Amino acid sequence: MARRPRREIVLGAVAVLLMALALLSRASWTSGTAGTAARQTATRPSAAQPVQNAQKSAAAIEDVRLGSLEEPRPEPVESTRDPFRFKPKPPPSPPPKAPASSQPAAAVPSGPPVPPPPPRIALKFIGIVEPQNTKPIAVLSDARGVYQGRVGDIIDGRYRILNIGVESIDLVYLDGRGRQTIRLTGQ
Repeated sequence: MARRPRREIVLGAVAVLLMALALLSRASWTSGTAGTAARQTATRPSAAQPVQNAQKSAAAIEDVRLGSLEEPRPEPVESTRDPFRFKPKPPPSPPPKAPASSQPAAAVPSGPPVPPPPPRIALKFIGIVEPQNTKPIAVLSDARGVYQGRVGDIIDGRYRILNIGVESIDLVYLDGRGRQTIRLTGQ
């Protein structure tokens, strides 16, 4: 039974604190609005200012051309603009071509099309191991595994290491095409 009155006392104290906070916040809110009203009355113009303002407004009224309001407005111009669809501006029309000259046109190379370049080498250069008294070993990685090798070694049966630098490695496909430099950051 001793717990029940103790709980009621704690709940009553919490309720009193909440009401006090509510009253304090309301008092600060109303004093803030009263402060703005006091500032507005402090910045009201004096009796001499309305006369000056009236003179300024009369000068401004003379500048208005009321006759221009009565003039007919131009008709809207036909447009292909669609405000509901974004399209880039069309390119400007090409300049007029010069008249054909008597010189022959440049020869177009004939023959088979050039084959596309080989795909990028998908390895990442992740580090260098430098054992004493031997050549450095490059450590490479891809989604399937981690590979290591020295200059001239074949990696993954597809690539040959040409050069191992301090911050990069040069790889080439086994057939000698598609040389690529991969930086130590892996890009």
